[in-house]
Amino acid sequence: MLQKQVKTAILTLGIVLLVSVVAFASGGAEHHADSGVLLKDFLYRVLNFSIVVALLVYFLRKPLKKGLAGRSEEIEKALSEAKKAKEEAEAKFAEYDLKLNQATVEIAEISASIRREGELEKQRIIENAKAMAAKIEADAERTADIEVAKAREELQREAVQLAVALAEDLLKKNFTKEDDTRMIDEYIQKVGELH
Repeated sequence: MLQKQVKTAILTLGIVLLVSVVAFASGGAEHHADSGVLLKDFLYRVLNFSIVVALLVYFLRKPLKKGLAGRSEEIEKALSEAKKAKEEAEAKFAEYDLKLNQATVEIAEISASIRREGELEKQRIIENAKAMAAKIEADAERTADIEVAKAREELQREAVQLAVALAEDLLKKNFTKEDDTRMIDEYIQKVGELH
């Protein structure tokens, strides 16, 4: 690439030199005598310029080539690093995108699991409440039956006591000494018949 640039510069310099010589030679005839001196002066200057350009090209070609090659290598290295950084960034992005998608799926699964567990817990609580209500109802019914039975028993006991008290009162009012003697005699007679 540098050689192509050097060749282009030399070709351009040659064209400029040729055009200058043609322009100088086409000058007027009245200055013909002076033109030889001017031509020598011009050619001398062109020769000096060409030598300076050739020396500059000769001595500066290698440092310029190294500098341009170094700059080219730096650019290639920077491009390579940029490409590598881009690939790494894309890989990280893909990795994080995958992790984000997995996290989204896991969150959805956890949410669904929590909902299912919530529904199951709700059903369990309702079933426990129903069972507890049935047990309380059965306990209340049993307790009521026990209380009713106790009340009946108490009423029967009171009725018996009242009947005994009434019978005693009736016997005291209607039972006389003669009835008492007669009953004793009847009892003795029955016992005697049994022996």
